Amino acid sequence: MRQIFLLILLFIVGQWLVKALRRHDAQAPQRTGAGANGAAGAGGAQGANGGARGPNAPQAQPQLAEPMIRCTECGVHAPKSDSVVVAGQPFCSAAHAQRHGARPTGRDAR
Repeated sequence: MRQIFLLILLFIVGQWLVKALRRHDAQAPQRTGAGANGAAGAGGAQGANGGARGPNAPQAQPQLAEPMIRCTECGVHAPKSDSVVVAGQPFCSAAHAQRHGARPTGRDAR
């Protein structure tokens, strides 16, 4: 009976130790990043070069994907920075905006 109790106790202690090591490993990059930024912010060697970071420093914010728009003329999705907006309608190119503008509307379309 003692052996079973000892095995259960060792298992519980082992699980606690593994979780503690994982927590420590997860917090280690945060501590090293905060220490490096804190020293540079207090007038360290980083002040002269405009706050550039080293190659191993984590980025403050991840890059987000660029929004896509759907062309009114052809239906193709294009990046918002490459699109052309005419009269509130997005187009994938200036040629499609002109083609859509040249299309007859209203009574002329019949």
